Amino acid sequence: MSDELKYPIGRFIRPAKPLAQAERKEMIAAIEQTPGWMRAAVQGLTDAQLDTPYRPEGWTVRQVAHHVPDSHINAYCRFKLALTEDVPTIKPYDEAKWAELDDGKSKLIEHSLTLLDSLHARWVFMLRRMKAADFARKLNHPEWDAPLSLDAMLALYAWHGKHHAAHVTGLRTRKGW
Repeated sequence: MSDELKYPIGRFIRPAKPLAQAERKEMIAAIEQTPGWMRAAVQGLTDAQLDTPYRPEGWTVRQVAHHVPDSHINAYCRFKLALTEDVPTIKPYDEAKWAELDDGKSKLIEHSLTLLDSLHARWVFMLRRMKAADFARKLNHPEWDAPLSLDAMLALYAWHGKHHAAHVTGLRTRKGW
């Protein structure tokens, strides 16, 4: 399978150094725009289209629409943990198993999109009030080789929203939807 289908905007590249204020502002804007990108990506799709995998052996569009708020709820909580604890170790979750739960395959796309709207409004409110020192705070993720700064987490989730919106829009382009 082509990396292009799996990573339509490229693989995430962890920042090697602290982000500049302008970079943070750009990434916060991406997080703010993610709900709109996801809404636009799924707008007007039929149930059959929503149940189409975005790539061979990939999730359906419906699962992607539910995955993004699941993932970003975890990210939001991880930010709050890192802001209130000294280098906390976060608990990973099995996103593939979450996607197979009934709510991850439900027809309730609008619920997940509304959740994403509200979550991102609150997250962006917090992000815009963080200081440079806050973005330097770190957390331990057992699946990463070194602690992640909140700058790195910001970059990851700015990428993540674009990444999954591109999964859906890429499928729509390929299928002529």
